[in-house]
Amino acid sequence: MEDEVLQPSSDDIVEVDEADEFMPGLSGYIKTKFDESEKGRFSHEQRWLKAYKNFRGTYDSTTQYRDSERSRVFIKITKTKVLAAYGQIVDILFANKKFPIVVEPTPIPEGVAEFAHLKTPVDGMAEQMGVQDPFGFEGDGRELPPGATRAGDFLGAYSKEFDNAPVAEGPAKVGEPQISPAQESALMCEKQIHDQLVDTNAVTLIRKAIFESAMLGTGVVKGPLNMYKTIHRWQRNEINEREYSPYEKIVPRIEHVPLWDFHPDPSATTIDDCEYVIQRHRMNRDQVRSLANMPHFNIQSINEILEKGPNYEDKYYEDTIRDDETQASYQENRYEILEYWGIIDSKFAQEIGLQETKNDDNDNISSVQINAWVCNGKVLRCVLNPLTPTRLPYFVMPYETNPYQIWGIGVAENMEDAQLLMNGHVRMAIDNLALAGNLVFDVDEASLVPGQNMDIFPGKIFRRQSGVTGTAINGLKFPNTAGENLQMYQVSRQLADEQTGLPSIMHGQTGVTGTGRTAAGLSMLMGGANLSMKTVIKNIDDFLLKPLGEAYFQWNMQFNEDMDDVKGDLEIKPRGVAAVMQKEVRSQRLIGLLQTVSNPMLAPFIKIPNLIRELAISQDIDPDSLVNDVNEAQIYAEMLKGMMANAEQRASEDGDSTGQQPSDMAGTGGLPRQSQDNSGASTDGSTVGVGATPVAGETGFTGNPPQTET
Repeated sequence: MEDEVLQPSSDDIVEVDEADEFMPGLSGYIKTKFDESEKGRFSHEQRWLKAYKNFRGTYDSTTQYRDSERSRVFIKITKTKVLAAYGQIVDILFANKKFPIVVEPTPIPEGVAEFAHLKTPVDGMAEQMGVQDPFGFEGDGRELPPGATRAGDFLGAYSKEFDNAPVAEGPAKVGEPQISPAQESALMCEKQIHDQLVDTNAVTLIRKAIFESAMLGTGVVKGPLNMYKTIHRWQRNEINEREYSPYEKIVPRIEHVPLWDFHPDPSATTIDDCEYVIQRHRMNRDQVRSLANMPHFNIQSINEILEKGPNYEDKYYEDTIRDDETQASYQENRYEILEYWGIIDSKFAQEIGLQETKNDDNDNISSVQINAWVCNGKVLRCVLNPLTPTRLPYFVMPYETNPYQIWGIGVAENMEDAQLLMNGHVRMAIDNLALAGNLVFDVDEASLVPGQNMDIFPGKIFRRQSGVTGTAINGLKFPNTAGENLQMYQVSRQLADEQTGLPSIMHGQTGVTGTGRTAAGLSMLMGGANLSMKTVIKNIDDFLLKPLGEAYFQWNMQFNEDMDDVKGDLEIKPRGVAAVMQKEVRSQRLIGLLQTVSNPMLAPFIKIPNLIRELAISQDIDPDSLVNDVNEAQIYAEMLKGMMANAEQRASEDGDSTGQQPSDMAGTGGLPRQSQDNSGASTDGSTVGVGATPVAGETGFTGNPPQTET
C-alpha cells in the first residue's frame, strides 16, 4: 500500500474500533452513493472512451465502413494536438524550474508592518526637528516618538534580528536599507511550500493531471494529506563510528487520481458544490494487509474481507483503457475499496459513535463531514474529516470549462469531427490509389480455352479458342482521385487547428502556407494560440494552483510547528497566466519600469525587491538566487556607502593637489571640464593638452589604424 492513504490526524477524531450494528448501514449508504455517481457519469464515460481511442488511434466498434473500403488507416492528429497542448502548458508553468505559486501579503497586512527601514542620521535629524512623517497619519497606531525604535512592535518574527538596530517603521526616505517584514514572511512561507512540493514530487503528479485534462477534459489531484517521509541521516556514535540513523517526519503529499476512479456527486457543477466524492481503489492482498498499519483502520474488518476473498470486478471500459480487449480479466486477487469523503446526518454520526450525543433540535437537519473506507460490506475506517477548515481534499481541473458540469472538455473531444473527416478522406485516397495503380481486367472467357489459371504475371500466356476473333482480355484503368481526397484532408486538418486553437506550426509542421508564410502572419497565428492557451492556463490557475496553494498553506498552519513565525495575513497567487505573456515583451516592460523608479523621489514608493524578482522570473532566472535578503541588503548598503565616501575623499584630494576646485570635476564620467583654449597643438599637427578633444581620423590620434607606406 502506498503512503497516500495516510490522512491527517487530529485530537477531535473518534475512530470506530469495532464494527457494530450501524456499520452495515454506513457501508450500504456509501455503496448507494457510488452507484448513483456511476450512473450519473455514464454518458461522460462514453465521451472519454471516444477521446481516448482517437488519441490511441483505434476505431470504435460502432464505426461504419463502406463495403468497398479496404483501408483501415488511422491518422493520429489527435495525439499530436493533445501532446502539443500538454507540452505547451508544462513549458509555460514550469519553464523556470519554479512551482507557479507565490505567497504575498495582503494589501493591508495585519500584525506586521508592510515596510520598515534602518534609520540614518538624516532621518534622526528630521525627527529631532519635528518634521511630520509623510508616510503615516495620526491615529494609525504605528507612529513612533522622535528617536525611538520599537522593532518588536512591527517586525513580527524578525524583531530578534534587529532588536538592537535603529529600525523605524515606514518606507525609506533617503536611500536607507528598506525592510519588508510582511513580504519576508510571505517569502519564507512560499519557500516552505515549494520545498514540500519538491520533497513529494508534486510536479510529476501534476503533470499527469494536466495530461489527462488535455486528453479527456478533466484532471484530478488529491491532497495535501499526511505522509511519513524517511530522512536519511548518518551520525557519529559513542565510539566515533559513523552509523545510519534515519528518522521520519510528516510532510504533506498530493496524488494524481485517475479520472476513471473519481466518482463525485453527479448533481454538482464544481468540487465545492459536491456533497460527497468517492474514490475507487484497486488493491491486491498485500496492499490490503498494509492498511492495518495505517492510522484509524479497523484490523478486525480488514481480516474479515481478507477471509472473504477478492471482490473486484472489471468495468466495461477497463479493457479499453488497458489497450487489451482480448486478455482475460484482471480481477483475480484484487479488492475493490471505496474511499468516501462527504457528509452524513449528525444523528447518524451520533449513532455510530463519531459524535457525542446532543439534545439539539437541529440534529435532524445538520450534518458532519467524514472520511470512510469500505470494502465488501465492511467499514475499514471511519473518522471525522480532519482537515481544518473542512473541505473535500480534491481539486478538479477542466481543460475547457463546461458551466453546467463538473467535467471539462479536452482537446480530443474538440477535434473529434475533424479527426473523423481526416480518417475518412485518407482511407478513400488509399483505396483509390490501390485501384488507380493497378489494372482491372475484362475477360471474355468464351474466347479462352477453359480451365486456364487466370493469375497475371510477366510472361503469362493465355490460350484462345481456335477461330475466335476479337480481344479476349482488356485492361481497364480507373481515374486517380486521390488528389481531391488529400486536399479535403488538408482542409480537415486546418479545421482541427481552428477547433483546438493549436496551429500546426506550434508542433513542428513544415511547409506552412497561407498566413503563416510571413513573419507578421506567423506572429498573428502565435498570438491567437497564446490567447486560446491563456484561457486554459487561467482554468489551471483557478481550479488547481490557487486552491492547492491555499490547501498547503492551511496544512502548514495546522500541522507544521516550524511555521509559527510566519503565520500572518498572507494570500496565495498562481503565476500561470502571468507566464503566458511573451517573456520578451514582459521583460522589456519591467526593465522600463525599473528605469523609471530609479528616480530617488519615486524609489521609496516602489517595492524594488518585488520588481527585481518579477524581472528575474520573466527571464527564467531563479529570483531567490538573485535578490538579497534583509541582512545581505544591509551589508551591501554599508559597503556602498563606504565606497561612495572613499570616492568623494579621493576626488577632494585630487582637486587639492592640482589646485583646482572639486567643481572642476563635474564633467561627464568625472573627467575635467574642457578649457576654452584650443590653441595647444603639437609639431605633427595633433591636438595636445586640455584643448579640443581628439577626433578619430586626425593625424597622430592613437585610435587610428596603422598606415602602410606605399
